[in-house]
Amino acid sequence: MTSFSLTFTSPLLPSSSKPKRSILVAAAQTTAPAESTASVDADRLEPRVELKDGFFILKEKFRKGINPQEKVKIEKEPMKLFMENGIEELAKKSMEEIDSEKSSKDDIDVRLKWLGLFHRRKHQYGKFMMRLKLPNGVTTSAQTRYLASVIRKYGEDGCADVTTRQNWQIRGVVLPDVPEILKGLASVGLTSLQSGMDNVRNPVGNPIAGIDPEEIVDTRPYTNLLSQFITANSVGNPDFTNLPRKWNVCVVGTHDLYEHPHINDLAYMPANKDGRFGFNLLVGGFFSPKRCEEAIPLDAWVPADEVLPLCKAVLEAYRDLGTRGNRQKTRMMWLIDELGVEGFRAEVEKRMPNGKLERGSSEDLVNKQWERRDYFGVHPQKQEGLSFVGLHVPVGRLQADDMDELARLADTYGSGELRLTVEQNIIIPNVETSKTEALLQEPFLKNRFSPEPSILMKGLVACTGNQFCGQAIIETKLRALKVTEEVERLVSVPRPIRMHWTGCPNTCGQVQVADIGFMGCLTRGENGKPVEGADVYVGGRIGSDSHIGEIYKKGVRVTDLVPLVAEILIKEFGAVPREREENED
Repeated sequence: MTSFSLTFTSPLLPSSSKPKRSILVAAAQTTAPAESTASVDADRLEPRVELKDGFFILKEKFRKGINPQEKVKIEKEPMKLFMENGIEELAKKSMEEIDSEKSSKDDIDVRLKWLGLFHRRKHQYGKFMMRLKLPNGVTTSAQTRYLASVIRKYGEDGCADVTTRQNWQIRGVVLPDVPEILKGLASVGLTSLQSGMDNVRNPVGNPIAGIDPEEIVDTRPYTNLLSQFITANSVGNPDFTNLPRKWNVCVVGTHDLYEHPHINDLAYMPANKDGRFGFNLLVGGFFSPKRCEEAIPLDAWVPADEVLPLCKAVLEAYRDLGTRGNRQKTRMMWLIDELGVEGFRAEVEKRMPNGKLERGSSEDLVNKQWERRDYFGVHPQKQEGLSFVGLHVPVGRLQADDMDELARLADTYGSGELRLTVEQNIIIPNVETSKTEALLQEPFLKNRFSPEPSILMKGLVACTGNQFCGQAIIETKLRALKVTEEVERLVSVPRPIRMHWTGCPNTCGQVQVADIGFMGCLTRGENGKPVEGADVYVGGRIGSDSHIGEIYKKGVRVTDLVPLVAEILIKEFGAVPREREENED
């Protein structure tokens, strides 16, 4: 079992700078509603896993009806590929040799995801996507250059994506190179460990943490500690590598809610209580093909120095009690439904170090009337004489040369640091204000990576799509750019509109929280044959008034999307046809 003892130092305290806008106070939930408590037999609260030979495995009595992925985990512990160096031997085998045995085939198609490696069997046989761990989206120029050097050797197959969890994913990786890549990652302070499958994903925080003049608290110390704890400082933490399903966490540090707390399994929401700083807790937010839910209050508050114990307790409750049958019903919210909010809370509470969990606080520090700020362009930091510069990365896609150039700009004008955002963009922090004009004149910022993207491009997000992902039904990234460009020629919009694309119902592109979302599907073409299409969502919101969007129109052929999007923008978002705008001028 993992043990820990932590002392939080001054960087974890809230920012001393006062927000310019008034802070609203939310009433705490002091009594549980009737529906929050479910009737559960005592036998149901028996942990379904047990510790054996250093790893948690599913007990024999709970193995009936489990899903195929659980069977793969039982047959061989995935973390042994890393913790016992099994990757070294696997990397020496040819793909033909690997595919000739079920165990090794399962290694590359399933178990390697525990090392952040995803085999692209359908579209890029023998090639892998590698997902990193990048808490709070903070990276360095040295790390960026290293990743660029990795993808450059793979030619057209090699590229990188900024993800919707402030993270890097690199593509084109081949298995024989993996051992050396893992060593290279470690040499620059990176890891890909426990970033896929039934693990805790990248901890998300405020992308301008520590430099934001109006932040509530610097989220970086928390997200770093969470990541270090989850991976045991990048050597592997088997306490949390056998969850029933993936699990997302974020720490909110800003009124803007850049962190998107309502779609995380666990969200830390800053709040004071009796003169102490800490966090109220939201739990259970998730997207899946069959169900999407916003996170709900746990009616619990923890002081700053109990962030990790609370995370540990929630994960243990989920690990111990979560079901492992139908993968569409194994996310943590399904367990909360079964136990009731109060029942789940009780299971978390008894796993806290002292067996106690305080009720939620009424002193919520997030201003619910806050107008979300745009981080593109030049903005003053809280540090006098410094600015940060937000750059648009079209649908999050970069090539090796792009990454090298970003690293150069970070070194030349900033402190050698880059920040990634959940909207798939990049921020260069710590730029001397006297140098901002020179940075803006750099040729790199005059083309694709603009600090002033067009009003529709700045809110554009797209998943990988079927170029690389075997689950995607449609191509997303290039099509998202093309459709947006064409729509911009038809209408003028009065404010930024967030448009998200996802290639399949797994909704990695988070279409349900977009103003307009596109979920890939197959539909009928004019000749009656299947063609690429999209289910169109409208009305998603982020922030304190978050809301999951609803289906506007199903099965739209991708060739018919441009006029439909223009119509939606006019009817729902106040857009004006370009020809009318020109006539009025």
